[in-house]
Amino acid sequence: MSRRKNARRATVASTAVAASVALAAAVLTAPHWTGGTTAGTDADLSAAPGDLVWSDEFDGAAGSAPNPAHWNHETGDHGWGNNELQNYTDNRANSALDGNGNLVITARQETNGTYTSARLTTQNKIEHAYGHIEARIKIPRGQGIWPAFWMLGSDFPDTPWPHSGEIDIMENVGHEPHMVHGTVHGPGYSGANGIGASYTHPQGWSFADTFHTFAIDWSPGSITWSVDGHPYNTITTNDVGTNPWVYDQPFFMILNVAVGGQWPGYPDHTTQFPQQMTIDYVRVYEN
Repeated sequence: MSRRKNARRATVASTAVAASVALAAAVLTAPHWTGGTTAGTDADLSAAPGDLVWSDEFDGAAGSAPNPAHWNHETGDHGWGNNELQNYTDNRANSALDGNGNLVITARQETNGTYTSARLTTQNKIEHAYGHIEARIKIPRGQGIWPAFWMLGSDFPDTPWPHSGEIDIMENVGHEPHMVHGTVHGPGYSGANGIGASYTHPQGWSFADTFHTFAIDWSPGSITWSVDGHPYNTITTNDVGTNPWVYDQPFFMILNVAVGGQWPGYPDHTTQFPQQMTIDYVRVYEN
């Protein structure tokens, strides 16, 4: 998510919030796409993953919390540097297992008109460099809704953004229901100048209609994005020019649903609540 990558360190309170606000603000404008808008290719990455090295299948009783050995909750309503509206909470009303092998992140409009949602990270718990990283997700829909599956360098915020690096595996803004985005942000190419591409549903349908698998294949000096096994963009050290390539290090993962912000815009009369992002699994393979 190229704009909301702010506070990641669950063990750091005010420092993390300040760092995350600065980060999110920098990242929140629409990134610069290098790969164009791609509907798909004939390539198939389904055989690419090697050994499974970590996964969360989100098995557990309905209403239970996501595994605390894997996930932190980042909380707060300070706009996250992007003028977002939601208050991220650790309440089960905003993040819980559904009893059917899924994690559900729910964005709600409360009775007082405010918005709540959830933002989960694996910082200091699950951090990985390289491989095939994927999540099977059914995204939410609607104007002003902004779901994301993304990563930050594990040394954030000690190394500030964007020098820490950010890899957006999947972002969607609700007014583009048929399109998802994959981006990197680093020193010299962040925020509106992030480097990435967009992928359009081959039939032009909404990505919120069903589950899709969003993935990267990541090796030293190269990252390839894919949707449902179809690669749509590769970024290498050549694409960042003389700027630093900051992706040869461990990263941690983030799942969240934002409400409003400079890039997606804000909910309007067409936006229905609650909105849910349903995650079937997150998996990391050697590759």
